[in-house]
Amino acid sequence: MGSNTAGTGHDRPPHAVVVPAPLQGHIKTILKFAKLLNSKGFHITFVNTEFNHKRFIRTRGPNSLDGLPSFQFHTIPDDLPPSDPDATQDLPPLATSVLNFMSQPFQELLAKLNNTASSKVPPVSCIVTDAFMPFAATAAEDLGVPYALFSTISASSFMGMKQFPTLREKGYIPFKDESCFTNGYMDTVIDWIPGMKDILLKDLPTFLRTTDPNDTMLNFIITVVENSRRAPALIIHTLDALEKDVLESLSSVCSRVYTIGPLELHLNQVQDDGLKSIGYNLWKEDGGCLQWLDSHEPNSVVYVNFGSIVVMTPQQLIEFAMGLANSKHPFLWIIRPDLVNGESAILPPEFAVETQERSYITGWCPQEEVLNHPSIGGFLTHSGWGSTVESLAAGVPMICWPFFADQQTNCKYICNEWGVGMEIDNNVKRDEVEKLVRELMEGEKGKKMKEKAMEWKKLAEEATGPNGSSSINLESLINEVLL
Repeated sequence: MGSNTAGTGHDRPPHAVVVPAPLQGHIKTILKFAKLLNSKGFHITFVNTEFNHKRFIRTRGPNSLDGLPSFQFHTIPDDLPPSDPDATQDLPPLATSVLNFMSQPFQELLAKLNNTASSKVPPVSCIVTDAFMPFAATAAEDLGVPYALFSTISASSFMGMKQFPTLREKGYIPFKDESCFTNGYMDTVIDWIPGMKDILLKDLPTFLRTTDPNDTMLNFIITVVENSRRAPALIIHTLDALEKDVLESLSSVCSRVYTIGPLELHLNQVQDDGLKSIGYNLWKEDGGCLQWLDSHEPNSVVYVNFGSIVVMTPQQLIEFAMGLANSKHPFLWIIRPDLVNGESAILPPEFAVETQERSYITGWCPQEEVLNHPSIGGFLTHSGWGSTVESLAAGVPMICWPFFADQQTNCKYICNEWGVGMEIDNNVKRDEVEKLVRELMEGEKGKKMKEKAMEWKKLAEEATGPNGSSSINLESLINEVLL
């Protein structure tokens, strides 16, 4: 099938409704996938929550979501009370809204799209939904159209979450009491997860870390994985070479698994039909950092970004700051407006004096362009899956400071399986930051990690090349499931 020939046996193009979870990392990944489908001839309706739609408009301008004739944006409400318009919403209320509220507005949107279908906007022919938005899968079943779940997290993290019901049955979770967090219980080996060896309780997604059987997030994840059992297809933003064992095991419990990553490498091959104008970020990007990077030697700059959800204490911020200052290496640091818990980020005066010649600090940036810039030598990251895939695709080694959710699982693989990272202690200290940054940028281990990262980059390019596994899987997914 050529790049623009998707058809449904009629003259009208297929129409995919695409639904991300309402979080920056999920929106970015799934929006990339929607662009890819659009380049293959699909009409796209992309569904954001009203809250995030407003954030896009504020950040990117009033016409930023006008879309294109074949790529439209629609919204559904989330029924949550007003919150800081520039900060990520709280997860537990968001999860409750996904389970209890969003289904009806979404079904009304589908009905509206079908009732107003025309030669320009065909009726809905398939739904691609974030695995964390189960109502959209139910709506597809009710409507009788094919659907696929999209996992914006790794195969290993998804498999880890799939074990939550069993962990609960076996009495591992919820934790008996608070002492489980400190008495070594987190180091319990879980040796029965298919395709995942040497996994400890602390390596699994953190939503299981609760003593409360009614914990909102724990029960949300269990609902999500129970729902995923009946999905006809699971799309995972990974590549075969990266997660071979766990993918083989997942294929035996999910009906069809399609690995299609890294998405950016596919998109680089698409001629731009105006899709480039559709941006991914809920915060305003500062492109000036790219000019600043131009003035630095190859592999000399540390890129620091803890993603869109991580919050830290004022003291942790200071420890990172002084560690970076003392490392003597130039760095580009993204400090979101809401990075420090409940207050604005204040850096010590000696930090500014020490680093003004070699630092660039800003609120948000075009991350992939940064990671692919020749001057970047390493990435200090929270180990979100989007950032991990982008770093591997760019051949950049990492220092990992996982915060929550799937980040601990990613960190375990980055450091122990893929050989491209080092973990920093959660209780961050400036001496350790300095030591790890120096190791990353000038040490023997850093060199080995860089070599390994370049090998993964090559494998990612092969996977998304003309006969690569991700390219073949993308075509199969379209032909076997979505059409």
